[in-house]
Amino acid sequence: MFIRPVFYVALSGAICFGLAACDQPKPRTDIADLGFIVKDMNGTEVKLSDYRGRPLIVNFWFVNCPPCRQEVPAFVDLVKKYGDKGFTVLGLSVQDSPEAMRAFAEEFKVNYPLFEAQGRDDIAEAYRATFAYPVSWFVKRDGTVLLKHLGTGTPEWFETQVLAILNESVP
Repeated sequence: MFIRPVFYVALSGAICFGLAACDQPKPRTDIADLGFIVKDMNGTEVKLSDYRGRPLIVNFWFVNCPPCRQEVPAFVDLVKKYGDKGFTVLGLSVQDSPEAMRAFAEEFKVNYPLFEAQGRDDIAEAYRATFAYPVSWFVKRDGTVLLKHLGTGTPEWFETQVLAILNESVP
């Protein structure tokens, strides 16, 4: 009876030691894919790559999404506050017509670009934004993704993330 527990302890220790000796996998760093051409809410084609080198929130949303509507005032305030540092939000609507986006932009006084992403499975899949909204990617100037976030947050939480992609400390 005593041998069995000792054997299992010894075996467990050997397995743990063997695993610890193996190289640990390196964390994967995502790069935001800005290689898409989209239409803005006025029908003009825009290359998302034009925003390369800027700190961004790439946000997937739609007009009738209550959490999406909730976060827009925070985005507007953050663009006002940090736009002079190159920061912006790229709003990619997954359901709306240009007319609906324009009315939304007017209602919320949106100060960042809104783009049509309805039917753009290529973009939604690249950003893993296919089943629930809003989805926001916080992208640093070098294109690396700090954070992918499903759902909304408080204005303070969003500001903390923006400061992180700007590489600044929280005020």
